[in-house]
Amino acid sequence: MMTAHVKPESLTDATREARVDLAAAYRLIHRLGMDDSIYTHISVRLPGTHDRFLINPYGMRFEEVTASNLVTVDIDGKVTDDPLGLGINPAGFTIHSAIHMARPDVACVLHTHTVAGVAVSSLKCGVLALNQWSAQFAGRLAYHDFEGIALDLDERARLINDLGDKNVLVLRNHGMLTCGRSVAEAFKLMHNLERSCKAQLAIQASGAEINPISPQIALHTADQYTKGYDRIEKEGKPDGEWAAFKRMLDKSDPDYAS
Repeated sequence: MMTAHVKPESLTDATREARVDLAAAYRLIHRLGMDDSIYTHISVRLPGTHDRFLINPYGMRFEEVTASNLVTVDIDGKVTDDPLGLGINPAGFTIHSAIHMARPDVACVLHTHTVAGVAVSSLKCGVLALNQWSAQFAGRLAYHDFEGIALDLDERARLINDLGDKNVLVLRNHGMLTCGRSVAEAFKLMHNLERSCKAQLAIQASGAEINPISPQIALHTADQYTKGYDRIEKEGKPDGEWAAFKRMLDKSDPDYAS
């Protein structure tokens, strides 16, 4: 069995926290049934750098990811630390490197292929503001057309152009992507986006008449959510939801932080 190691960089408080939070996000995505075998990714910018990020080792399931076995890669694709020697998924590098290069405000990028997310990404209407969960995304969604498996580095420019300054990207016929100023923010956005997709499919499948939310109320709701995120990310208020999720992991998956 290969033994993971941690480079001296991870001994800093900021890097240790980033590693632990990223490992927590991987475990939570698995626990909530939002993973896809060894595919899809979550990355976080390595604290104190502009050109390196942490991502999962290719071939490990999300429930196997720990703070110490994450891979460090730069935006040119050079792996600088690979504890398990497994490398990274090229498709994941294409998408995540694009955003880390272009958006210095983004610390974490989270991408999923769930049944609900892929289904809604395949609908012409995309994500609809039908309830409190989905109204938070009103006016805050971007869309990127499917170009095949993301192996072409030329796609990065088009993906970034489509994302613009938004933090939620619907990858048409592919899946969902969220960006956050922290791992916690990216995770919470994805958690709510996934529930929005599930609820939308259930509503559409019912065939019953939909009670609409007005565009004005949807945008107002989105503003309310944004203010809540800003209180945590800008003002440093405690993040009770993220702390609660990590307490759950401390009981069920304590090795995630190792």
